[in-house]
Amino acid sequence: MIKNLTITVIIVFSVNLYSQWTKEWFPAALNIQPFIANILEARTGFMFALNEDRIKLDIGTTRDILLLKSREESFSFGADLFTFTRLRSEENFKFPVETIDFFFGINAGYKVSNANKEIGARFRFSHISAHLVDGSYDGNTKSWIDGREPFVYSKEFFELIPYYRIEGFRFYLGLTYIIHVIPDIINSGIYQAGFDYYILFLSSGSITPFIAYDFKLNGLNDVYSGNNIAKIGVKIGEPLSRGFSILLSYISGKSIHGELFDLSENYFNLGFNLDL
Repeated sequence: MIKNLTITVIIVFSVNLYSQWTKEWFPAALNIQPFIANILEARTGFMFALNEDRIKLDIGTTRDILLLKSREESFSFGADLFTFTRLRSEENFKFPVETIDFFFGINAGYKVSNANKEIGARFRFSHISAHLVDGSYDGNTKSWIDGREPFVYSKEFFELIPYYRIEGFRFYLGLTYIIHVIPDIINSGIYQAGFDYYILFLSSGSITPFIAYDFKLNGLNDVYSGNNIAKIGVKIGEPLSRGFSILLSYISGKSIHGELFDLSENYFNLGFNLDL
């Protein structure tokens, strides 16, 4: 009797809970927008390094495959697939490709929205591999530029980024655990903090200024160092949705490209991005 009653209560509770959620396959908008200053986000656009003949090319996408949504809560499950590439600018409109990084994986997001506030988290399980390309090879000398020869760079990792947003300001923390990496001198833990801020009170409705910053603590051979990325720009379109951004960014720390992982860099970029 008690057993049957318990089963009945569980079934009724489950049906009632499920009925409060709507299901949508391949929703048009992302449940959780990419973090503006985080380097490992799907983007489509160009960044031109100032005072250097370097171009960063981003091609890719992130999509929610399934969205479960109630009045205030939402769960999403999706996939990421993108590349970020370094090119060299030369005369006659030539852009030799020096190195390219491939990123793909799955993600899950959860958030609770209430009026102009939002709290949530994004989880990803991902793979990155990197490759030197023929733009890093000098055909005249038959050697790799700067003596940097190709090697295997590959890693798989879990990433968790919880965040809190109020109006246009979003603050987040991040923890990445690398379960496998080549070369193995790369530390398995990455610790992260950052924010992005759409300055809504300065928005014209269709154009909104923003600032963003991301800090990562990672390292080699158990020695940690910091990577900094700061961005400032304007977004054309809805601030918290898809649009077009024109921005200036500053990057310092170890290279964002796997084949150059031990190289320290410090430079400004000017570019644009089609926001997903």
